[in-house]
Amino acid sequence: MSFASTHAPDSLARLLNIKQIYFEPEVLYFDRGRAILDQYPEADRIEVESHWKIPELHGDADNVSDWNRIKRTVLVLGVKKSIQARPNTRSSDFVAPSHANGCAMACSYCYAARRKGYANPITTFVNIDRITAYIKRHATKQGNKLEPNQVDPHDWVYDIGENSDCSVDAAICDNVKDLITLFRTLPNAKATFATKRVNRSLLDYDPQNKTRIRFSLMPEKTAQIVDIRTSPIGDRIAAINDFVEAGYEVHLNFSPVIYTETWHQDYEQLFEQIDDALSPQAKAQLACEVIFLTHNDELHEVNMGWHPKGEELLWRPDLQEAKRSQTGGENLRYRYGFKGKLVSEFTTLLRDRLPYCRIRYAF
Repeated sequence: MSFASTHAPDSLARLLNIKQIYFEPEVLYFDRGRAILDQYPEADRIEVESHWKIPELHGDADNVSDWNRIKRTVLVLGVKKSIQARPNTRSSDFVAPSHANGCAMACSYCYAARRKGYANPITTFVNIDRITAYIKRHATKQGNKLEPNQVDPHDWVYDIGENSDCSVDAAICDNVKDLITLFRTLPNAKATFATKRVNRSLLDYDPQNKTRIRFSLMPEKTAQIVDIRTSPIGDRIAAINDFVEAGYEVHLNFSPVIYTETWHQDYEQLFEQIDDALSPQAKAQLACEVIFLTHNDELHEVNMGWHPKGEELLWRPDLQEAKRSQTGGENLRYRYGFKGKLVSEFTTLLRDRLPYCRIRYAF
């Protein structure tokens, strides 16, 4: 089944215009690696020892002024060395081994940017066959899910997009398509990923209700400031019905919830927009997760070099308290007590305006 868009396409050309490809030598031994290189014959090719060790990309403070240019024009190809799934308890039961990391989009609150310093373009792993084979073995070992949990009542759920956005990754190669195809064959498991981009090519992947997409949503006027290079909120909402019809389970990801002086009325309008747009079929299967903002001192310093306006919303020491992260950085979260009040107000409003939308978790 092919789905025609009734909305203006969100052009990938604006998002990706690959001019440089950094690649590990072993990439050339994989069909997926050679196919991607052939896809960009005009791009400069730069051989590197490791996709993690590219000094001109990672940790170079001079790159901060070229933040978006690097995301648009640079691609890194690597071979995934450590292939393992790790337990999770919120969005999924397990986090699958990454088929990619980094992103061409530039949300200013994104935690992933902290891991690679001053640039975080897409890194695609070309040994997808090894990744899918591992996931199949791992799911088989789990057996049937005997006790329902907040993740899913029946299936073991694997997050395939923790460190990237699969809707963008699908424009680079067929890694995402291969994963969705794999989960169709696993009787006890399904895939999931959150996205801020509408990629309608995914509508033809035939997921057969074995992939859960979580469309990330926030009020449009906030998204215009912090959701850089993403699909407009209205386009994400408008795509939900089509993805449900195409065989996806579609949930909502209210993340991050960012406090502003008008946040209550802004979310009230957002919930009304969602309610007006969704079909009965979409409403019947709807659930969501709610995650309030966590910021970071190191990311704040990076953002001040390329997008200080976003920090007016994200960096609020008057409302936030510090908590030392596992990596030694300083995270900022809304103050204890204040945050609890916000979570309570948000979930009450959500249940009132979208009573059919089950809240899987909120914090």
